[in-house]
This record gives sequence, C-alpha cells and structure tokens, in this order.
Amino acid sequence: MGGVNQSVTSDFLLVGLCSHSGSCPLLFSLVAAMFIVGLLGNTVLLFLICMDPRLHTPMYFLLSQLSLFDVGFPLVTIPKMASDFLQVESSITFGGCAAQIFFLTLLGVAEGILLALMSYDRYVAVCHPLRYPVLMRRQVCLLMVGCSWTAGVLIQTSITLHFPYCVAGMLNASIQTSITLHFPYCASHTVDHFFCEVPALLQLSCADTSAYELALSISGVLILMLPLSLIAISYGHVLRAVLRMRSEEARHKAFTTCSSHITVVGLFYCAAVFMYMVPGAYHSPQQDNVASLFYSVITPMLNPLIYSLRNREVRMALVKLISRSGLRPK
Repeated sequence: MGGVNQSVTSDFLLVGLCSHSGSCPLLFSLVAAMFIVGLLGNTVLLFLICMDPRLHTPMYFLLSQLSLFDVGFPLVTIPKMASDFLQVESSITFGGCAAQIFFLTLLGVAEGILLALMSYDRYVAVCHPLRYPVLMRRQVCLLMVGCSWTAGVLIQTSITLHFPYCVAGMLNASIQTSITLHFPYCASHTVDHFFCEVPALLQLSCADTSAYELALSISGVLILMLPLSLIAISYGHVLRAVLRMRSEEARHKAFTTCSSHITVVGLFYCAAVFMYMVPGAYHSPQQDNVASLFYSVITPMLNPLIYSLRNREVRMALVKLISRSGLRPK
C-alpha cells in the first residue's frame, strides 16, 4: 500500500442536506413536496401527450421525452434520501453509489442533448414552416430521441471505464449495469453530499485525480457547451425570423412557445455549468448541494408547470381531461 491509509469497507456515508441546515424536518418536507409535485406533474403531462391527438406532434413528442427524464432524475436520488432521513441511516453501498452515478450521468447527458434537439425543432417550425412536416417527420423524431439516449449511454460508459474508482464497467442491452468498484480512497468515507456525485466522490480518493478532473472538465465543456451553442444558434435564427413576422398573433405564439423552452434550458444548464465547469475551489459543499438539488428536484418540478401554464394546447388538453373525468360540471 505504500503507507497510504486505505479502507476496505463497502459503504459510503452520505452527509445529506441536513448537515448544513438547522431545520431538517422542514427542509425534508419541502423536498418531499417538490418531489411529489414534480412526479405528478410530469406523469400528467406524459398522459396528456399520449391521450390527446392534438398533442401528437414532434414538439410534444420531444416534450414527452423531457418529462420522462424529469421523472427519472428525482427517482434516482430522492427515495434514498427520504429513506436515510426516516431511518436515521445514511450509508450507501458501492453498488448503490455506482448506480446513482451511472443513471444520473446517463439522464443528465441525454436531457442536455434533448434540449438542444428541441431548439432545432423550434428553429424548423418558425424558420421553415412549410418544410416542417418533412424535416421533423416521425422517423427523424425517433432518431433524435435515440441519439440523445445513445449519447448518454456512450459517454457514461466512457466515464465509467475511466473512473479512478472503477476497475470494470459493463453495460448490457437493457441499460443495466454491473459495476465492480475497486479504488484507493482515504479512511474517511463521508461524502459531503446527499447522493453520490462525481465531484463529491473525487475528494475521497487517495490517488492523484488531477488528470481525471481535467478530463472531466474537458468533457463538461463538450457535453454542455456544444448543445448550448446549438441552442444559441437555433434561437438566434428564431429571434430574427420572429421579428420579421407581420402578424402580431403569430409573433406572440412563437415567443410564448420558445420562451418556455428557453426558461427550461436556463434552469437546467445554469446548475449543470456551476457543478461541472466551475472549479471545485470556487464553490463550497453547501453550494454543491443546492445546485444538485436544483437540477435533480426543482427543475423537474418546474418543467411541467412552465409548459402547461404557458402552453394553450396543454391547458386545453387538461381541461378536456378534467371534463371527461367528471371533476368539472358541464
């Protein structure tokens, strides 16, 4: 071992949100409420898109995939955090930690790429409306969604195989992963985070992680900045086209639809850039917890509200569903 103090325990200890807050029950209740609201909101949005024929369009198909990601994100972290709080037990096994890292990275990369593809959809709809049925036909939409998932899998597999803690990583056809973690880490197994995230875990390693941290920063630039560049270019063209529109109604509709997407992009990317592109020396564990809470719970909760409240078609589909269920008098 060369005098390095290493441990053979199979568990990590998650510090959680309560270590930085004096009102743990209140904080837990708030997070649980946001988790439930987000889960219900995204489920309802998925159901509406599936059931209402007026929402069977490319834009809503992509939006349904975003809702699917927003259902998965909180499910990876919040149930474990709730279990730790209720049982006063905050340990997590190597396998559990590996699963969280895998699925969070998979969903995060896939959602980032999906948001860029959604901006392309808006670009085609506004700038090339006559060619929209051809450019955004069903096969293209399926290819877009497949690319977002595949990119997430490939990037996550690469990260897993080069992760300093990990000796082997295997991904099967059903995106199941069997990961064996063998890595050098210091005597402390306390992760100053409420779930297993790469930046927090890197601080526990006894090995020199500078090369991996550099690779992580470079991959962060590629994963985050390339989609952001596509989004900026797409909406640059959209803005120019909208300003040229003579119809006030058409201009208002385009602004409403695109502003909803831009809001979602801002919420997701601001937190992700803070976590993976700002050097760790410039933010504290408390700030990391807030940023992670933002993109893993708050953003998935807000997305369905943003699209439902600002989107006339979704509101009409919801009213129609409520009327059919008999909850509203005819």
